[in-house]
Amino acid sequence: MWKQDFTPVADQLALSAVVALVPILYFFWALAVKRMKGHIAGVTTLAVALVIAVIAYKMPVSMAVMSATQGAVYGLLPIGWIIITSVFLYKLTVKTGQFDTIRDSVLSITEDRRLQALLIAFSFGAFLEGAAGFGAPVAISAALLVGLGFNPLYAAGICLIANTAPVAFGAIGIPITAVAGPTGIPAMEISKMVGRQLPFLSLFIPFYLVLIMAGWKKTVEVLPAVLVSGISFALTQYASSNFLGPELPDILSALVSLVALAVFLKVWKPKSVYRFESETRATFATSTKHTSGEVFKAWSPFLVLTAFISIWGIPQVKAALTGHYEGTNALLKALNTLGSSLTFMPEVPGLSNKIVNASGQPILAVYKLELLGAAGTAILFAAIVTKFIVRISWREWFATFGETLNELRFPIVTIASVVGFAYVTNASGMSTTLGMTLAKTGSLFAFFSPFLGWLGVFITGSDTSSNLLFGNLQKVTATSLGMDPVLAVAANSSGGVVGKMISPQSIAVACAAVGLAGKESDLFRFTVKHSIFLIILIGILTFLQSNVLSWMVP
Repeated sequence: MWKQDFTPVADQLALSAVVALVPILYFFWALAVKRMKGHIAGVTTLAVALVIAVIAYKMPVSMAVMSATQGAVYGLLPIGWIIITSVFLYKLTVKTGQFDTIRDSVLSITEDRRLQALLIAFSFGAFLEGAAGFGAPVAISAALLVGLGFNPLYAAGICLIANTAPVAFGAIGIPITAVAGPTGIPAMEISKMVGRQLPFLSLFIPFYLVLIMAGWKKTVEVLPAVLVSGISFALTQYASSNFLGPELPDILSALVSLVALAVFLKVWKPKSVYRFESETRATFATSTKHTSGEVFKAWSPFLVLTAFISIWGIPQVKAALTGHYEGTNALLKALNTLGSSLTFMPEVPGLSNKIVNASGQPILAVYKLELLGAAGTAILFAAIVTKFIVRISWREWFATFGETLNELRFPIVTIASVVGFAYVTNASGMSTTLGMTLAKTGSLFAFFSPFLGWLGVFITGSDTSSNLLFGNLQKVTATSLGMDPVLAVAANSSGGVVGKMISPQSIAVACAAVGLAGKESDLFRFTVKHSIFLIILIGILTFLQSNVLSWMVP
């Protein structure tokens, strides 16, 4: 047995925090300064974390290594599995020529690159986040933008930034429903508070996306469309989160925003069509008109995808797919039997129940292998249905799958290593040390509270994991300082959404989706400044809500 020690360096929290920061600072340096390839940066960051865990935190070598394997397995399933199947589905539409029709159909709505980004990166990406989460939104929407002719780096970066608005309510509200348990705060109360923070960000993000792409003057040109996209999304997000709960804000907001913008573009056009510098009018002249049947067929793979991931996201279905359904529905009971046989939760040898937390409780550690319940499996089923829609032979179908695996071998190594790094950081206590340090900021805690969520998502790659990691710490600290605990827990989730764009897992997934394996450093350099800017804004908002705008707290 080994007990976690959160102040292992000279029994000092500050010194321990400096040491705990080393792997994170190394990762920043590796990508932003040295511009290492993603898999090299990931593997070496994992190595640094292992050394710190063993030497500074006195974690037994075997436990540190096994915690890394636990993270690596989670990196493969569900995260790696999502990126493999997402890219595979996209490649099927390209190989069969269907993506040309998709491209033409989007161009028929608008040839303007600014507006295409709003439709696909912001609205469609938010819908996928609400239904699936776990990397699928960025992977699929970024691949779509690249297919439309966007620069791969821009496509990945824009989709990562756009993905901030919906993350807190992703995957049918899991980040919020998950944190309700350990904090004891009703999910509805947290949902209401997040719904009084994120709509401000959701209103700003469409404007910010276009500003990044095209500059101030070109952004003002499409301000009416930006407002339609942002306002429709923000108002729906506020209303649904405050009156319906955390499960539907993303899906409803995305659909309302997507339809509102598409309808608006039927009656309004910008004065000039914005294209990238490398593009000319001839680039778009090749687009042809298609019948509604042809357009429907081309989009069918993604409509089928939407249907499958939406079904997979229904709580009762999700429970059955993972063998945890306890209801009486005959179909779901049958599905539960199959799901149970395809769900494996073996304990991590030499690690499970061997680490004792601060409360004196042993920590269970398992390899979570939900083969049927994984979102990637839903995408695989969509790819199987797509085989019949696009009429591709099984031989070519499997050949395309093999090509996808070959192309993604290095990104998968990156994902496995950085998730392994996250698990070592958590198991050793390094992440808790950093959280405890931020909790010592006293009267400024309201400002730094979202930074805790931001740090948690950077480390774990998940708003859900960040909430589980720091949610109770937020509640306890806020209560001791006289800050409303609902605001602090909500701020953890709201701050976490802007950490997603610099999370090593997210960077790896986005690069893999657009064919930029090995260029993770370029994407990190693109997103990090925006992430820092946005987390400061959320920190200011939280501080104001705690001290000046307290009437906004439910």
